[in-house]
Amino acid sequence: AGHQGKGNSKTEPIGPGAKMRKPKVAYGTQGVKTKVPESKLTLQIALKLEKELKKRGYDVYMIRRIQNVNISNKQRAIRANKSGADICIRLHADAAGSRVRGASVLYPSKKNRYVGKLSNKSKKLSKNILDSYCKSTKFKKRGLSKRDDLTGTNWSKIPVALIEMGFMTNKTEDKQMQTKKMQKKMVDGIANGIDQYFK
Repeated sequence: AGHQGKGNSKTEPIGPGAKMRKPKVAYGTQGVKTKVPESKLTLQIALKLEKELKKRGYDVYMIRRIQNVNISNKQRAIRANKSGADICIRLHADAAGSRVRGASVLYPSKKNRYVGKLSNKSKKLSKNILDSYCKSTKFKKRGLSKRDDLTGTNWSKIPVALIEMGFMTNKTEDKQMQTKKMQKKMVDGIANGIDQYFK
């Protein structure tokens, strides 16, 4: 689950040996209509996704289960690496103009100096998740995006996908993402994408 109850503006390097630094954890966005913080939405989905994946026979390692934590993006990646997991899914929600909508998944490019070798598997994972997620939710598919400036990705040693599940700045999507019905579709979509990846 991306973000946490309170952000942490102290900085850390964006990758091993990097000169560039970013805040340890940004606060994230919040629902324009519901006022629900991104960190709360991501945790709601994470807990439901954990349940669904366990039902399907997966072992699941959670970075956080509560809002009140202080875990930097670098620490999150290191914890995932040490967990013995095969993949890392980073749950987020997006913000932009009020009319922008849809889901996208971010992964590292082949040129990424920290995790370039994880690019192909991360791209496959990202594509599987995005396709299944949009099929399940009927959200607009905004596509895959290469990102090489994400601390939580750059410290990773396992294939990693960051899903932007929808826009909290879009009234309709914000409200939809808070309904039980839609959250089930969101969870099923991500879980189906993970199944597809391992097939």
